[in-house]
Amino acid sequence: MFVDEVRITVKAGRGGDGICSFRREMFVPRGGPDGGDGGNGGNVVFTASHRFTTLLDLRYQKHYEAEDGRPGGGSNCTGRRGKDVTVTLPVGTVIYDDDTGEELADLVADGDTVVIARGGRGGRGNSHFATSTNRVPTRCESGTEGEERRLRLELKLLADVGLVGFPNAGKSTLIAAMSAARPKIADYPFTTLIPNLGVVRWGSHRSFVVADIPGLIEGAHEGKGLGIQFLRHIERTAFLLHLIDVSEWATEEPVVSFEIMRQELAAYDEALTRRPFAIVATKIDISGKSDRLAELQSYCRRRKYRCFPVSAATREGLDALIDVVGKQVEMLRKAPCETKS
Repeated sequence: MFVDEVRITVKAGRGGDGICSFRREMFVPRGGPDGGDGGNGGNVVFTASHRFTTLLDLRYQKHYEAEDGRPGGGSNCTGRRGKDVTVTLPVGTVIYDDDTGEELADLVADGDTVVIARGGRGGRGNSHFATSTNRVPTRCESGTEGEERRLRLELKLLADVGLVGFPNAGKSTLIAAMSAARPKIADYPFTTLIPNLGVVRWGSHRSFVVADIPGLIEGAHEGKGLGIQFLRHIERTAFLLHLIDVSEWATEEPVVSFEIMRQELAAYDEALTRRPFAIVATKIDISGKSDRLAELQSYCRRRKYRCFPVSAATREGLDALIDVVGKQVEMLRKAPCETKS
């Protein structure tokens, strides 16, 4: 099961109390105060790992609590520090404070680590309060409470290229033809219910990652169809491919389909419409008289958009598309465009 958003609570450990103690040993005059400090509470730590691809585990365990610090002891002994709790998340997880909406951390690389809730400080023992005028202090401090937060975790897939298109535009077929990914493919709408990632090899030793985003429809920003729940996964992509079905079986006109997609992206986040993109005319092997393809190509020439006619079934035009997209990704990696995090 693919889970890309969860809400959890975390609580760091409470600091241990300092104690009030006095040294009392035979033949040791003027023993004085020797109360030790309490140990600090444990922290709640989040770390990113490529071993995880979903937030599924956090759906079933929604509360994480670190260990409290131990109280101090006599002979100036400091209490043991509480053990940290480490929660492993998929790479690409964004951590928000659920109460304020503040972004606390964005784990974008394997091994990224952040302390999300700090443990309380241990209290001081009475040995800290001895002075020349107060040689028998009876004062000691209690430990402080650790931080407690309610969090919203949001997973945004990390990919170089995002595939955007209407249901049955051929996104799953294209990513299967370009990479080793094997998404579900069928001849009915909304076949893809979760985002899919595929690694595309090009050139001698180079590659880029493509994300197949479940299909949009008109009104998706209002919650129609699958809504916009998966559009967060293209926020990190540097390059977009708009897939347009130009076969004779498509219900929408190609230009209308493209303009609706751009409107839905703008309704979700205007920044996505400023992302570099290209148009891919799909299913050209069943395009009939190819009037729809000619209409789309004419529209692209007028607007100076790049258009690539392809057939994933016969692989016509696929190698040229991979080569152009690979070069575009390489260029954007050297001078990365601004993406929403």
